[in-house]
Amino acid sequence: MPSAPLASVLFVCVHNAGRSQMAAGFLSHLAGDRIEVRSAGSLPGDRVNPAAIEAMREVGIDISAAEPKVLTTEAVQASDYVITMGCGDACPVFPGKKYLDWTLEDPAGKGLEAVRPIRDAIRTRIEALVADIDARREA
Repeated sequence: MPSAPLASVLFVCVHNAGRSQMAAGFLSHLAGDRIEVRSAGSLPGDRVNPAAIEAMREVGIDISAAEPKVLTTEAVQASDYVITMGCGDACPVFPGKKYLDWTLEDPAGKGLEAVRPIRDAIRTRIEALVADIDARREA
């Protein structure tokens, strides 16, 4: 019988087309079903940034089927961690949630060369997040 996820994480950026999608892709890839993953945007775009899709493909993660979703109060309430990436005051705040604000350059309108370092910075933060969630579980 599968066990419940250790935690649920919501990634939020403005368009839900680059940073939050890459973060969700990395977390799903690195944590599998151990951590529930959501992403959303305060003003979602029409599609995921093609440069973000290609940058993730380079590291073996396919986010091409992902679609930008609107940020809802329900998504925030259902999450243990809410990680914002430049959505400012558009992100609702609820007691009992762990909020992290990751300052990352917006990949919108940038080419693959400019998106790679953003992708790599996200991966580093995701690896630290997984370690933190695992450590809390063991404590």
